[in-house]
Amino acid sequence: MVTDVYDTAIIGGGPAGLSAALVLGRSLRRVIVFDSGRYRNERSCALHCFLGHDGIAPHELLDLSRAQLRRYDTVECKRELVTSISRDGENFVICPDSELPLRARTVLVATGVVDELPPIVGIEAFFGRSVHVCPYCDGWEYRNAPVAVLGRGAKGVGLARMLHHWSADLVLCTHGSSGLSQDDRDKLRQRGIPIHEEKVARLEGRDGQLEALVFESGDVVNRKAIFFNTDQHPRSALLESLGCTYQAHGVECDEDGATSVPGVYVAGDASRDVQLIIIAAAEGARAALAINTALLQDDYAQRL
Repeated sequence: MVTDVYDTAIIGGGPAGLSAALVLGRSLRRVIVFDSGRYRNERSCALHCFLGHDGIAPHELLDLSRAQLRRYDTVECKRELVTSISRDGENFVICPDSELPLRARTVLVATGVVDELPPIVGIEAFFGRSVHVCPYCDGWEYRNAPVAVLGRGAKGVGLARMLHHWSADLVLCTHGSSGLSQDDRDKLRQRGIPIHEEKVARLEGRDGQLEALVFESGDVVNRKAIFFNTDQHPRSALLESLGCTYQAHGVECDEDGATSVPGVYVAGDASRDVQLIIIAAAEGARAALAINTALLQDDYAQRL
């Protein structure tokens, strides 16, 4: 049985979702936030490029954000996984994993993405500690240090050329056939970046700190960090199940996060190719402004 009707259901309790909840709470909107407890940066020790919080542990930022939401009595936060969302007339029906369904006038999906780790033995033990995806988030810590780039084709070359700004001591490891054109090879050679096309057998190190890449031949390349840019996928299929349109870098949406489905919004890593926490939080706030504006228009229309 569906009982409650909320102004907005926010799916995702990371920076984007909590930022939206804050703006909507201050707008006197009745909001419920569903947090699965899984986050893209849950293995990281610190987050960066967030003014006022540079270097804070990800869980500390979330704890602080939740604490600040407690003063807003129209905002609820629940540790629940949402399994489905469907349209029912003018509202949406939200089905949490272990609770009764509820209704919401609008939905904001801020569940983020999952990085697909390269299939290399030992990589999970280093991911988030010395194996990274974002130079802006973690490159400064490895300035002028020996770093490996893991990637193929133009994407691998692009990441290597970018990281050369932080450290000239680079090697590009393609973990098999490189897919590099002669032009790609020339660009790397101009910057003095060697290419290893042999498959990586395993990573070695201790306590999350990478020490070396060991290749199938037994060759060893000592490195302090790896940056990679293999694929990622949305953490949740809810947007797809709602019929939202997708494009190359994620779900299609306007600058306010409004998707192709009326009443459904998106914020955070699932919506853009620029994936910084401060940008995710800003997108959550901007989506909340758009949601409140849409709700106001609906409120006025119902009074006529």
